[in-house]
Amino acid sequence: MKIGNLEMEGYAALAPMAGVADRAFRELCRSYGAAYAVSEMISSKGVSMGDRKSKALMQLSPAERPAGVQIFGSDPEIMASSVESVLSVEPQFIDINMGCPAPKIAGNGGGASLMRDPVLAEKIVAAVKKASGSIPVTVKIRAGWDDAHINAVEMAKRAEAAGAAAVTVHGRTRQQMYAPPVNHSIIAEVKKAVSIPVVGNGDITDGASAAKMLEDTNCDFLMIGRGALGRPWIFQQINAYLADGRILPEPPVSERMRVMCKHIQMICEYKGERIGIREARKHAAWYTKGIRGAAEYRRQLGQLESIAQLEEIAYKICRENQI
Repeated sequence: MKIGNLEMEGYAALAPMAGVADRAFRELCRSYGAAYAVSEMISSKGVSMGDRKSKALMQLSPAERPAGVQIFGSDPEIMASSVESVLSVEPQFIDINMGCPAPKIAGNGGGASLMRDPVLAEKIVAAVKKASGSIPVTVKIRAGWDDAHINAVEMAKRAEAAGAAAVTVHGRTRQQMYAPPVNHSIIAEVKKAVSIPVVGNGDITDGASAAKMLEDTNCDFLMIGRGALGRPWIFQQINAYLADGRILPEPPVSERMRVMCKHIQMICEYKGERIGIREARKHAAWYTKGIRGAAEYRRQLGQLESIAQLEEIAYKICRENQI
């Protein structure tokens, strides 16, 4: 797939999950074969006002490139004015969030709320594209606001007309949040309606579900969100399955614990142990999913206070699972 003149290798990218897809996770997923990564969503208003937290969120390291910065907001002028700061970190592309269902975002006119105002959405894309110059602009949308308003096709066509280089479609409405089912049909309709690349997103958890998304929708690329939580190797599995049908098994518990420790050490390295270990608790819990005794391990990991404690619990998990 090409986003503008930028060619992406592989089959799937890491979704820009707020509070999850930070630098450490993006780098880890890229090391397992994610084609590209996108920053956590960043407030255009915060960037425009020089907010330190917003500036920190949009930093991109060499290890995660190619990568884009995702911005959100509801005012075309503010969205455009934020672009100058975004370009200072030299992203390969700029992504516009029109799919976040969180009340804090959608309730203030951003994210998925823009699905209810296609005209405004088009103005935002046009403004950001004009400000970004030669840097490609992409858009992430949902199927629609609710079942009575499925309008991803109109949104995608307007995004293309305004200069978007690609569109990602999460096959759920805002009303659904993350509840099943994922609507493959609407992604297929978007693919037929536009000439720019279409990225399919929603409930891709392994090679087989990745293949089904491609078969059902004819989309150009895939984006993985929750399927990568505690499983950064999912990109390796998807690449192997789609390349030659190989089914790579889940890693043994010992390898999962090794990756977990590496991941959390990276978080602490980038954010400091005091902040990093608290942010890491949710990641640690995800790595134990499906392991015998997981509920008790999650309870212990939810109280993590140090890397040393993490390593002690990881060793205990390996020992008790006879690995």
